[in-house]
Amino acid sequence: MNVAIVILSAGILILVSAICSGLNVGLMSLEIGDLRRKAKLGDKHAIRALPIRNHVHFYLSGILLTNTAVAASTSIVLTNEFNGIIAGISSTLLLVVFGEITPQAIAVKNAVRAVSFFAPAIIFITYATYPITRVLEVLLDKLIGKSKQTLHTRHELGLLIDDHLKDSRSELDEDEVEIVRNALKLSEKRVSEIMTHIKDVYHLDTGTLVDSGKINELIKENYSRIPIIDHDKRVCKGYLMLRDLVHVDFDEHTYSVEQLRVHITHTVGSKTALDTLFRKFIEYKKHLLVVEKDERIVGIVTLEDLVEEIIGHEVEDESDVDRITDAKITE
Repeated sequence: MNVAIVILSAGILILVSAICSGLNVGLMSLEIGDLRRKAKLGDKHAIRALPIRNHVHFYLSGILLTNTAVAASTSIVLTNEFNGIIAGISSTLLLVVFGEITPQAIAVKNAVRAVSFFAPAIIFITYATYPITRVLEVLLDKLIGKSKQTLHTRHELGLLIDDHLKDSRSELDEDEVEIVRNALKLSEKRVSEIMTHIKDVYHLDTGTLVDSGKINELIKENYSRIPIIDHDKRVCKGYLMLRDLVHVDFDEHTYSVEQLRVHITHTVGSKTALDTLFRKFIEYKKHLLVVEKDERIVGIVTLEDLVEEIIGHEVEDESDVDRITDAKITE
């Protein structure tokens, strides 16, 4: 056989081997969950690669059968023209360097694109060897099981988010990373960690009479919601909203708190996880909940407290600013 034809034939076989080797590593490196997410977002390469990854044992069998046949053919072609030892060494070196190492290194970095581009070829060679590939697929599914999506723990997800912040290619900014990271920690934190302790809560006793002087005091405190709690700190009747009192005439009349519009509130345990607290705010449609421990009221928690925990810093509204300003003036 002409040397040029032998070299050309060997080159073509090594190229096919390189493609198969690269696809082998590339296909196995694709994480099926990540591929599904990209496909849902419309990534055309992921859409083409996903059906192949879903039946990885079937298509992998076709790739490996082809690669094995090509490697054997390369050795035979070279042996027919060259000395057996020379042919063996040459075919081994060529296949290892150009048919294994190089294509695998390239494919790992471009796995989705590689599988997508060669998808028609993968399908062709797999169905060309169908009886064998089908048997191998069934055996591999029985022995190894089908591929499952990789799930991450809460802490692993936090580290993944941190990696995004460190990478210049990430679309996430620092605030977004902080919010996601804090949200992932909600189930690990308890209401007692973010509540306002009862000794620091401005509240009214159930027997309090409200007149113009008391209204002026409430306006000065500038809280939008004022809890009504009994003397023993065991029962909360609800809370007054300052906006409801604006149009009430307190100059001529004095009212007990129970004669005013009292908004019903709900209780939550001090050991309740913050993700559960979030759901309770949604369920109760309230911005303030009373915190209990051992059947006693130990504090209050607001939706604002929870939001501050998620975003990672305090949210100051007009009333907060006014109180800080008044405190500085007093000093």
